[in-house]
Amino acid sequence: MSIDIILLFCLVLAAIWTVMTVRLIHSIIGLALTSVLLSALMYRLASPLAAVFELSVCAGLISVIFLVTVSFTQRVSKEEMPARRKERFVRFWGLLFIVAVAGLLLILFFKAPQFQLPPPAGEQNVRDVLWNLRHLDMLGQVIVLLAGALGVAVFFKEHKK
Repeated sequence: MSIDIILLFCLVLAAIWTVMTVRLIHSIIGLALTSVLLSALMYRLASPLAAVFELSVCAGLISVIFLVTVSFTQRVSKEEMPARRKERFVRFWGLLFIVAVAGLLLILFFKAPQFQLPPPAGEQNVRDVLWNLRHLDMLGQVIVLLAGALGVAVFFKEHKK
C-alpha cells in the first residue's frame, strides 16, 4: 500500500473523528490533525508552498483561534455527555455510511490515481517564487496571520473586562 493511500485513509478518519466527537477540544485537535495530513499530501504532490500555507494557517492559526473561543464556553456536565454522544451519533450516522459507500465505489470503479506531475518549467528557488511571482499570496498570508493575532488579542482583552 502506498504512503499516499495511507495518508488519504488517515485524513478521512481524522475528518470523521472531528465531526463525530462530542468534546470541542477533541474536534479542534481533529481539525488540526486533518490539516497536518492534508499538508503532508500537498507536499507529496509536489506543492510545498500550498502545504506550508495549509500547515501555518489551518493547523496553526485557526486551531489557536478555536482554542481561545472554546476557553470562553461552558463545559458540558458528565450527566449530559451520554445524551450528547447519542444525539451526535443519530445526527451523523449517515456520514459513516456515505464515506464507506464512496470509498467502496472509488475502489471498485475508478483506477488508482497517478500522482505524477509534469516536470517544472525551470529551476527556481522558493525565495524567487515567493517574493517575485507569488508576492500577493505572501501578502494575503501575512494579513491573515495578523488578523488572527489581533483577533486573539481582542478576545483576551474582552475577557479581562
